[in-house]
Amino acid sequence: MTDETNEVSFALDLTLDEVRRRAAVLAALGDTWDPVTALLEEEQAYAMLYSGLDAEQQRIYDELVSAGVLPDRQVRHDAA
Repeated sequence: MTDETNEVSFALDLTLDEVRRRAAVLAALGDTWDPVTALLEEEQAYAMLYSGLDAEQQRIYDELVSAGVLPDRQVRHDAA
């Protein structure tokens, strides 16, 4: 008795589906969506999030930035 393995390989191209998905996302965002404004608002939110940290919070934040866990956003801060 011989041991035969029946293997079938195929390729699936998802390019068209990805194009449809991206088009649906852009349609859902609408004509008034401004990516530059959205990015600026996101940066402002991060600045607010990391502002006003006390000394211990700032130390932990700096450690996370140094470790590469958080991006270095060069947020100005005052030590408490």
